[in-house]
Amino acid sequence: MRKLFYKRGSLIHTEQPFVSVLQSRYRDERCDACFKHEKVLKCSNCLYTRYCNRLCQKEAWLEHQDECSKLKKIAPRSVPDAALLMSRIIRKLHKGGDFQKGYYTTKYYRRFGDLMTHENDIKEDEKRMEHFRSLHVVLRSLVDETIMPSNVELLQIFGKICINSFNILDDEMNSIGTGIYLGASVMDHSCRPNAVASFDGTTIHVRLLEDYDNNTGGEMDISKVFISYIDLMDPTDVRRGRLCSQYYFECNCQRCGDEQELSLMNAGACPNRNCDEPITMEGCNKLVEKCPRCEVSIKHSVREKFREISSLTMSQLADMKDIAYLDVCQLCLKKQENILHYYNVWHLKTLDHAFESAIKMKKWSEAINYGLRLVKGFKKYNGPFHPLYGLLLLKIGKIQLFVKQVEQALKNINESEKIIRVTHGEQHDLYKKQLVPLLCQAADEFNAMEK
Repeated sequence: MRKLFYKRGSLIHTEQPFVSVLQSRYRDERCDACFKHEKVLKCSNCLYTRYCNRLCQKEAWLEHQDECSKLKKIAPRSVPDAALLMSRIIRKLHKGGDFQKGYYTTKYYRRFGDLMTHENDIKEDEKRMEHFRSLHVVLRSLVDETIMPSNVELLQIFGKICINSFNILDDEMNSIGTGIYLGASVMDHSCRPNAVASFDGTTIHVRLLEDYDNNTGGEMDISKVFISYIDLMDPTDVRRGRLCSQYYFECNCQRCGDEQELSLMNAGACPNRNCDEPITMEGCNKLVEKCPRCEVSIKHSVREKFREISSLTMSQLADMKDIAYLDVCQLCLKKQENILHYYNVWHLKTLDHAFESAIKMKKWSEAINYGLRLVKGFKKYNGPFHPLYGLLLLKIGKIQLFVKQVEQALKNINESEKIIRVTHGEQHDLYKKQLVPLLCQAADEFNAMEK
């Protein structure tokens, strides 16, 4: 009998960043050192970086002292995040940072020099080269000429950032910064990952989403651990396109070869309102002339309407990339009725925007409605153990508890607990300080109702 070494939820990797940078839009509300959402005070000299307490400021000073006077001269202008990250890497390397080791097993490690650059791909990527040239100009204000690397070395640093950096996420999976993690960077991508990265401040934690069986004993084979670099709710062609343009490889994972899922992610609704069969409307050689379940005909006009509404939806979602408008979402959802299947990802993304917008506007009944309609799709495409799925259930449960739908709230928070315990662990603030108190409150209110 094979011995099980690692169970689902096992913490298999934790690491501090080689360097990190907080997104500039969060400077007024988050600490530049620990990224925690706290009351922050400006550095008294540069007035640019902010810290939540003296301990964070003291720990950050070793790296901040050389950039402090530079930032003071640039103020009040904002510094591009990528330029600040590059400048911190340059200074760290100048001080011997290339000898720092990022272990991904007890024996094996990576140094900054080991990271891939994809230098030739970067050179042929005009958008990235334009970005690099603009960063090069800003770097002259951030880095002393005496330690400035050559243009070749700068391009290599830039390439390593493009290929190896992680988006640092808050408890709700929103990107708040960027970090270079030497050990974690060895982990490859899959659209059906068996591990997930979460963050506690700037510390990365990688946990298993599936049990891991080791035939030979000893340490885990890191080449068999996969995380996702991208949004798993995107259709196959979109995922592949992003991986090619951002990381310069074509994904050939099992999921990307699943034609059935690809059809489902872009599926139309059956014209028969009493039938929920997903219909392949376009983009495939297997277009159907009638519904395989109820045999109603799929007319040309139905396909044209599908294309029209799909195009409208994608256009509106692109416009709402930074901020979602509930009225726009509602208009799209109305037009999608009986046109897009409920597993269609563009329909699900519209629902997701509507859900978040309704929460911001405190329209609780509408938020619950949108959230519940999202559950099946989130579980199907993200997987049964994924932080986004767990957070969705937690948000729905929290709102239900607020509006006194106690029994439903307890059910959803309980389901969320099973997932968040796997993806974040019982010591993470999301689990300890948010989920557990809500679960206790829901249980207490439910027991009071039963008496």
